[in-house]
Amino acid sequence: MNFRPQKSEEVDVNLTPLIDVVFLLLIFFMVSTTFQDQSEISIRLPTASEEPRVLKADSIDITINAEGQFFVNSRPLVNTQLATLKRAIKEVAGDEKDPLIIVKADAMTPHQAVIMAMDASRQLGFGRLGFATIQDENK
Repeated sequence: MNFRPQKSEEVDVNLTPLIDVVFLLLIFFMVSTTFQDQSEISIRLPTASEEPRVLKADSIDITINAEGQFFVNSRPLVNTQLATLKRAIKEVAGDEKDPLIIVKADAMTPHQAVIMAMDASRQLGFGRLGFATIQDENK
């Protein structure tokens, strides 16, 4: 029998895998965070004196530029006909019964285009309608 004490190896903690895991977690959280919804469509919103409200993420955005062209959730429509607008809204709404519809119209948008967006949502049976504005600084 061998009763001689055996030499124990020195315990060594390798920090390289830990640093790799922390770095990957940092990258994951940076990529998965949500950022403020910025539209690439150039419009100048009209002003209002009301305080801004926080919008839900499941709302449908109908954007109308100064020329009267429609965008539904930032996707441009092929024409400005009512049937095309209704089809796009219905496609985005999916199975939702009464989604919140936000109309973001440029301050110089023709009045008829805004009325058409309101009419399309009413014909589809959607009653929750809001208008995006910017707060008036001269309040």
